[in-house]
Amino acid sequence: MTGASGAEAAGAGEFGFIARHFRPLAGAESLDLRDDCALMRCPEGEEFAISTDTMVESVHFLPSDPPETLGRKLLRCNLSDLAAMGARPHAYTLNVTVPRGGRHDENWFAAFSRGLAEDQERYGVHLIGGDTTSISGPLVLSATVFGLLRHNTALRRSTARPGDEIWVTGTIGDAALGLLVLQGSLQDPSGFLAERYHLPRPRTGLHLHGIVSAAMDISDGLIQDCGHIAEESGVQLVVDTEAVPVSSAAASLGHEWLMRRLCGGDDYELLLTCAPERSAALQAACQAAAVPVHRIGTVRTGSGVRLLDGEGHEIVPEQGGWQHF
Repeated sequence: MTGASGAEAAGAGEFGFIARHFRPLAGAESLDLRDDCALMRCPEGEEFAISTDTMVESVHFLPSDPPETLGRKLLRCNLSDLAAMGARPHAYTLNVTVPRGGRHDENWFAAFSRGLAEDQERYGVHLIGGDTTSISGPLVLSATVFGLLRHNTALRRSTARPGDEIWVTGTIGDAALGLLVLQGSLQDPSGFLAERYHLPRPRTGLHLHGIVSAAMDISDGLIQDCGHIAEESGVQLVVDTEAVPVSSAAASLGHEWLMRRLCGGDDYELLLTCAPERSAALQAACQAAAVPVHRIGTVRTGSGVRLLDGEGHEIVPEQGGWQHF
């Protein structure tokens, strides 16, 4: 974490900024964030799963979002990718690009790093390096996570088979509705939906190798991510929309928000396919980790995604999921 530009908005030199806010988060592999690289060794018989995500202010988060949630959200989005491949969290790097002369001062970054410290302890992960820069533009946050798993045990999105069942963890659509709440378009008396937008719940700790046939996390919306599995596996996913789990907070808003829930992003739940004879094992694994899981459809021969209503009639969505391009 030794970039040349510094974090001017913090009101101090770059290296002091790093020492105050990020050195307390660093693990031994980081060399105390005093060198150009970290040194990391992979245990024998294991391999690294690596994922990276970037969050840009006003694109992936609101300028008004609390700083103590932003680092946690960035980390959790990446940890969700590890969970989707069956890897356990190990370490991460962090890049921070700070707007010049803005509101991101010492207090802002103190809250940001406190949130990261809390989630490092929660998920058993530590900082090993990164970069700090400044910009005449929005705040940009980027993290790369490293997970560990045994050789040849990674869960993939390309291995769903006709006859499999489709399952999802948690409830779907809360974060998309939470964004509308924070934008003033919906009411959220309990605060649940806004909390789900601010803080995803990566499903780490599930042991699904040998149980599920395919897996990925739901980041761009359930329908779009079903489409990714369908394309990569060369199959068709048929989703019973009435079976898609809904939270009580989302259900209270009415059925008219169904498509928003199915198409909205930021769920960071797991989308799984599983042979029927392994469904009991899947439910047992999820129960052991206190993770809710629900069957929402079937995998068939064909291509693409079909949505069915409660009477088996096909629904044609008017929108897809999130895309940058």
